[in-house]
Amino acid sequence: MGPLEAPGIEAIRAAASRLRGLALHSPLIRFNPPDGSPEIYLKLENLQPVGAFKIRSMGNIFLTTEPEVLQRGVYTASSGNAGYGMAWMARRVGVPATVYVPESAPAGKCEAIRRLGAQIRTVPYPQWWEIIRNHGVDGEEGLFVDAVCDSAALTGNATVGLEIIEDLPDVGTIVVPFGGGGLGCGIAAAVKALKPDTRIVGAECETATPLTAALAAGHPVDVEHRPSFVSGIGATCVLDEMWPLVRQLLDGSLIASLAAVADAVRMLFEYNRVVAEGGGATALAAALAAPADGPVVCVISGGNIDKEHMCAILQGRLP
Repeated sequence: MGPLEAPGIEAIRAAASRLRGLALHSPLIRFNPPDGSPEIYLKLENLQPVGAFKIRSMGNIFLTTEPEVLQRGVYTASSGNAGYGMAWMARRVGVPATVYVPESAPAGKCEAIRRLGAQIRTVPYPQWWEIIRNHGVDGEEGLFVDAVCDSAALTGNATVGLEIIEDLPDVGTIVVPFGGGGLGCGIAAAVKALKPDTRIVGAECETATPLTAALAAGHPVDVEHRPSFVSGIGATCVLDEMWPLVRQLLDGSLIASLAAVADAVRMLFEYNRVVAEGGGATALAAALAAPADGPVVCVISGGNIDKEHMCAILQGRLP
């Protein structure tokens, strides 16, 4: 598989039309801390039908794939949200689905995937990451649905950027949790086509910082990955296929500590009554630690947090 290209604005608008009625035009609301500052807005992708933005990428893949291809069955590798989105779409069109998850995948996400009728296959993290890098499993039947290195996924993600510009035309900086880069690059493709001076910044947790390392080195490098409650983002390396887009479209990276991410989860709940998972809250944690040109939009990419983790955070403990 070669490097991906950024989707054009007309393709993104076509995806937005295609996804209408499936994916929510998610609310953009003001972050509401007691002191009223800084000027931060929250793009609430945690309110999507699967609790995360992945309904956009998975929805656009399914809606642009020939039905006879889907009928052979589908599978993916996911720490939870992409698998949830794929399982949702697979049930919608009536095809069998399998999700490979790492051993550290949150129990709540796995249970949600099972409830939708998909099979779960748990594998060690290194094996799971190789499935993603190799874009499939030798001998596995069906279509490998790639949540990152797929042009339809990227174009579906880009619809988030269209909505941000529609709702807040003067946005200065957009902070996006960085997992594989598909969300950030998709948003950037749309936003920079409409408002080129907007900065798009990837947010990482200290437990895995492949974007920061790649930007510093000028190429993808392997980094340590430490399992934590921040499970939806972070990997051991920026994928080679994504790197040209990452380098072209993203304007930098920010790193948040694990404690800061937990604080962001708590603040989102206490100040805005927003339920965010660790990966989803990382954008806010990063933005609060390093104020940027405003207005700032933080993409709350998902809300599928295990209740035990949420309880621990609200009680002032790290999960």
